[in-house]
Amino acid sequence: MSNYSINEFIRQTKQDDTENDYFELETPRILEVNLLDQVWAKAGSMISYNGGIKFEREGILEHGVGRLFKKAVTGEGSSLMKATGRGRLYLADQGKKITIFDLDNEAITVNGNDLLAFEPSIEWDIKLMKKVAGMVSGGLFNVTLKGSGRVAITSHYEPLTLLVRPGQPVITDPHATVAWSGHLEPDFKTDISFKTFIGRGSGESIQMEFEGDGFVIVQPFEEVHTTGSQ
Repeated sequence: MSNYSINEFIRQTKQDDTENDYFELETPRILEVNLLDQVWAKAGSMISYNGGIKFEREGILEHGVGRLFKKAVTGEGSSLMKATGRGRLYLADQGKKITIFDLDNEAITVNGNDLLAFEPSIEWDIKLMKKVAGMVSGGLFNVTLKGSGRVAITSHYEPLTLLVRPGQPVITDPHATVAWSGHLEPDFKTDISFKTFIGRGSGESIQMEFEGDGFVIVQPFEEVHTTGSQ
């Protein structure tokens, strides 16, 4: 058989029917959800599904007025959708690399733009980074997830984890920061001396500073968050 035949291509790229875990990496950039009940996912991330699955945007009363207000204030496209039913669901986000975490009574905070999906057993809350709202294009928000269950996040290319140790703070670019330990509270600072070098030509460089004991995940890409982005 030719290495370039359609049959050979199908053999190499077809879905793996032997997988039945709740979250599976079908490829490094496509998440398979073996849905038995429901899952929360980033709105617009569905690329394919089979079976009986219904999709709906986060309901107005789903998580109370407070979260909706915070979402409206950010002006960001952090909309979540709820997929309910039984079947196989395939999720992706602009070809970004996907990482799965199996939380065991743990917490992780994820940049709202980098959250792909999570199990309904996970508690979540949207938090606006008030100190940088207005300073960064489109503002910044994050989602804190805690409890036990699977969480899938995305990054542009391969992520790097930086360890935060007492007395050894880690400073990152907000646009390259993907996630961090749920108990860490980043501080924000501006560095006017960076103004000439950042290439954006608008104001100071905004930096995130993490202190304490934990980790920060960064990506080799500065993702500019624009209002209404998905």
